[in-house]
Amino acid sequence: MTSIASAYSESAHLDRFVLDNLPPPDAWPELLLNQAEFAVPPRLNCVSDVLGGASSDRAEGLAILAPGSFQWSYHDLDIVINQVAQVLAEDLGMTSGNRVLVRGWNTPAFAAIWLAVVKAGGVVVPTMPLLRAKELRHIIDKAQITHVLYEQGLEADLVTALPTSGPAITVMSYDAPWGGELARAASMKRSTFEAVDTWSGDPCLIAFTSGTTGPAKATVHTHRDILAICNTFPSSILRANDTDRFIGSPPLAFTFGLGGLLLFPLTAGASTVLLDRASPEALSRGIEEYGATICFTAPTAYRKIATETSESFPALRICVSAGEPLPDATRQRWRERTGLELLDGLGSTELLHIFVANPPGTTVSSPGAIGGAVPGYRITVLDDKGSPVSTGTVGRLAVKGPTGCRYLADEARQRAYVVDGWNVTGDTGWIDESGSYHHVGRYDDMIVSAGYNISPVEIEELLLTHPGVYECGVAALPDPVRGQIVAAYVVPAAGWTADVVLAEDLQHFAKAGLAPYKYPRHVSFRRSLPRTDSGKLQRSKLSVDAENTR
Repeated sequence: MTSIASAYSESAHLDRFVLDNLPPPDAWPELLLNQAEFAVPPRLNCVSDVLGGASSDRAEGLAILAPGSFQWSYHDLDIVINQVAQVLAEDLGMTSGNRVLVRGWNTPAFAAIWLAVVKAGGVVVPTMPLLRAKELRHIIDKAQITHVLYEQGLEADLVTALPTSGPAITVMSYDAPWGGELARAASMKRSTFEAVDTWSGDPCLIAFTSGTTGPAKATVHTHRDILAICNTFPSSILRANDTDRFIGSPPLAFTFGLGGLLLFPLTAGASTVLLDRASPEALSRGIEEYGATICFTAPTAYRKIATETSESFPALRICVSAGEPLPDATRQRWRERTGLELLDGLGSTELLHIFVANPPGTTVSSPGAIGGAVPGYRITVLDDKGSPVSTGTVGRLAVKGPTGCRYLADEARQRAYVVDGWNVTGDTGWIDESGSYHHVGRYDDMIVSAGYNISPVEIEELLLTHPGVYECGVAALPDPVRGQIVAAYVVPAAGWTADVVLAEDLQHFAKAGLAPYKYPRHVSFRRSLPRTDSGKLQRSKLSVDAENTR
C-alpha cells in the first residue's frame, strides 16, 4: 500500500482550500501504484504528458475537429492552451489551487480551457450545460469557486447561482467553437507558457457526480490520477493509436466524456471530434462524416442509432458503452446493425473512469456480464459486513487501483464509500470463475418486495426484448402489503398503442421470462424517461415524473 503524505509539503498550491478539505489519510482507499506503468516523477503537470509531442513530430497532426469545418492541429491547440493559461494567471489573477468553474457544451473552447486551467496550476470544475441555478449554486458553494469561464448563451442560470456576498468571483465568457471575450484576450498573449511545476499529488480536477440519488458529490482527482486513467483503459483495452479518430456524446464535464473525448485521444496522438449537442441522430451522422474509429456513448444512444438511423460506419472499430447498464437486447441490435460488439464498461466518478470492461474480441459469457478488471485494477465482491463472498455470490462490488475516492469536505460519505481500503462503488453483482463481473444493479435501486430482492436491471433487460418496447425503466413503488412492488415505465415502440392491452401483454411476457414474483405489478407509459445530462436513467424520478405519463 502506498503511504499518503498528510502534510502535502511538496504541493505547488498557494490556495490550499482543496488540500485542506481532503479526507483524513486513514479514510483514503488503498492506491495500487507499484506497477511500472504508474510510476511517475514527484513533480509533473499532467497536461504536458497528455499533450506529449504537441510541439514535436505530431505537431501538425489533427487534434480537435468540430462542426463547421473547424480544425485544430496539436500545434494550434498548444498555442491556445498557453494563451488561455496566461489570461488566467495574468489578467484574471488565478493562483495555483484556485477553483475554476467551466460551463459549456462539448466544444474546442471547452477542451482548451480545461487543459489551460490545469497547466496553469488551477483546479478545474467542469459543469454540465443543462445544470440549473440550484445545482450550480451547490457546486459553487461546495468547491468555493474563485473563477468562472462560461459559454455565451449559458449565463442565465449562472447569474442566478452566483453569490451576492462574500469573496468576489471572477467571470469571463467565450464563444463556441472559439471566440468571444476570452479568445480576444488570449490573442494578445505569447504562444508559449511554462506549465506550473505541480506535485504529482496536487489536485487538478473536482468532478461532481451526476446526482441521481441526491445532491451531487464532489470528487477530487490529481495530476497523477489523470495519467493513471490514460495508462490503463485506453492502452490495455482500446489500444488506441495516432490513426484513430474519437467521437461520442458524453459531456466533457462528465468523467466518461472527459476521458473518452479529450484525455484518451490526446494521449494517443489521435484526433477527437467534438459535437456540441450530440443527439443519437447527430452522432450517427458524425461517425460517418468524420470517419470515426472509436465511439463513446450510452446504451440508449446505441439503441436509437441501431433502430432509427441509416448511416454506414466503415471506419468504426471500437464502440464503448458506459454510464448505465447495457441491455443484452441493445448489444444484439448493435451487432446486427454494424457487425461490431459493444465494449461494455463500468466506471465511476469517484474512480475517474472505467475499471471493469470486456476487451475487444472477447465474447460476453451471458447477459449482465461486463468483463474483468481493467489491468491495474482489482475487484472483489463484499457482503454487508465488508467481507469477501464466494464466487458466484451476489454482493457489493469493491475496487482497488491507481485511482480512488476522495470526497471534498465530506468525511462521513468518504468512510461509507471506502471499506478496508476498497472503493465500494454502490454496484451490486457477482464474479464468475473466470473473473468476469456480472452486474445486477445499483445497491440503492434494488427492489425489496415481500422479502424478495429484485434487480430492476434484470426486468428492464427482458422487457426490452419485447417488440412493443422502445425504452423502459423499472423502479419500486410503495405497497402496504408487500412493502414495495415492481413498477415498469415504458416508452412504446413505433406502431404500438399505449393501452391496457399492451400493459397486460408486458406483464404476461415478464411472467413467462422471469420468476413470477419479479413481474411488474404496475405498468405505465411515457413519452420519454427522466435522465441526467450524462444519460443515466433517474429511477428515483420515474414514479413522480407525471408530466410524461400517457
